[in-house]
Amino acid sequence: MKKHNNASSSPLKIIPLGGLEQVGLNITAFEYEDSIVVVDCGLAFPEDDMLGIDLCIPDDTYLKDNLSRVKGFVITHGHEDHIGALPYILRDINVPIYATKLTIGLIDRKLDEHGLLRTVRRKVVDFGQSINLGSFRIEFIKTNHSIADASALAIYSPAGIVVHTGDFKVDYTPVFGDAIDLQRFGEIGKKGVLALMCDSTNAERPGFTNSEKTIGKVFDSLFQDHLKSRIIIATFASNVDRVQQIINTACRYGRKVVVEGRSMVNIIETAGQLGYINVPEHTLIDSEQLNNYPDERTVIITTGSQGESMAALSRMAQDIHRKIHIKANDTIIFSSHPIPGNEKAVSRVINELEARGAEVIFEDVHVSGHACREEIKLIYSLVKPRYAIPVHGELRHRHAQAEIALELGIPKENILMLHSGDVLSLSEEEGAAVTEHVPTGSIFVDGLGVGDVGNIVLRDRQRLAEDGIVIIVLTLEKGTGQILAGPDIVSRGFVYVRDSDILLEEALDDLAEKRITDWGKIKNTMRDVLSDYLWKKTKRRPMILPIIMEV
Repeated sequence: MKKHNNASSSPLKIIPLGGLEQVGLNITAFEYEDSIVVVDCGLAFPEDDMLGIDLCIPDDTYLKDNLSRVKGFVITHGHEDHIGALPYILRDINVPIYATKLTIGLIDRKLDEHGLLRTVRRKVVDFGQSINLGSFRIEFIKTNHSIADASALAIYSPAGIVVHTGDFKVDYTPVFGDAIDLQRFGEIGKKGVLALMCDSTNAERPGFTNSEKTIGKVFDSLFQDHLKSRIIIATFASNVDRVQQIINTACRYGRKVVVEGRSMVNIIETAGQLGYINVPEHTLIDSEQLNNYPDERTVIITTGSQGESMAALSRMAQDIHRKIHIKANDTIIFSSHPIPGNEKAVSRVINELEARGAEVIFEDVHVSGHACREEIKLIYSLVKPRYAIPVHGELRHRHAQAEIALELGIPKENILMLHSGDVLSLSEEEGAAVTEHVPTGSIFVDGLGVGDVGNIVLRDRQRLAEDGIVIIVLTLEKGTGQILAGPDIVSRGFVYVRDSDILLEEALDDLAEKRITDWGKIKNTMRDVLSDYLWKKTKRRPMILPIIMEV
């Protein structure tokens, strides 16, 4: 790491390129002089009004414009909202990736699917280990989360130390591995920390988040209460510890386990190969083998806990799953909370399952992977930052964390509420200030297209969805411009309105009298006349598409 002994050393720049207005799309650039290090590179799932969009990735314009200075991606953990955009962003910005063992395992699987495994450098980093990237030294600190191998980062720069918690909770009794390394947070705090970037997701919730291990006891009592039924458990694919506890309970009760859902199968395979999950021999069976065992001897672990329409549980609920059909004796456990915005979809799936006679259990079978207020206070007390930068969460979550920082004595002017695209300059001498803005936003991925669907296309899709389309077809004679056929009206998603073709004929006669043969003028006139007429008659504005053919 370069040493700058002069008092006028450059400021450290922190540039969130996404993730501050929503849950997901997490990506932050740290810049010091000629070095840029990028923390996380996540995706977000589309909003309801993003019709046809598969997923959203961050705008990487700033990184592309400064490609020669980008030293690498440093990843905190293996959730989609932190690694999901890597295969798309790496096409333009092929720099090394640094992360812990399981996180790299999950990234490798993604890169393999996208044909990038041979061209991208990856390095596994152990907890307590540091890597040097240009002017930065990055230390990985053990934390707990709802996926194993989650890290906080201590980012050392000549301008000072920034601690980035990643997504975390304080779990003294984790299912796999060690508890969070609170001692190291305290040691770094004693060195003097310039800024703390802390997870805000649960900042509104009082107290502490329960240990993941408490769910093991809940499963045990549920299995005991439902000895005579087949058990189906829906949870997040990435929650390897939760899956481990389900497998442990299934083994105690002599049940075989089926894993259903592509993402669940992929993650369990990767975690198994790397030693993060222990599945006793002869426990897992294929869904084809379910008929070989009585219902009370089987457990199905599935994706779809968020009501996703194409996930395995949704397909079972609608009876369109090829192999698994819901029976009246089934017990279905939702081991998750609905992510904000997914409540309706989850409720729909629960109703469909209950309509098939199954018993659905969805209370008290989940603990969060994020820190509540008391754990956030603990981290602040250990790190003792000069500046607080709440991250990860919607604005209300980050405001709740700002209140915590204020309670703990951090001056209001030192609590920095950033927006995506802000360039925050930090230094011991100059203090903190947002000095400029860089381009940010969501790039839409639709099928194989990345960024080819923009706001105009989305607006058209919304209009088509709301009011439909009316097509006017007209045939003109070449040279004279005489109307040979039409106007014919074809409508889709719109109720055909009588008299509209007569109205168009009158408009065309008027154009013919004025000897107007310009296609553009004819199209615009037809569109305007029909649009006004339909609005008066129906108070709707369908998309109107005039098509002129010449023979």
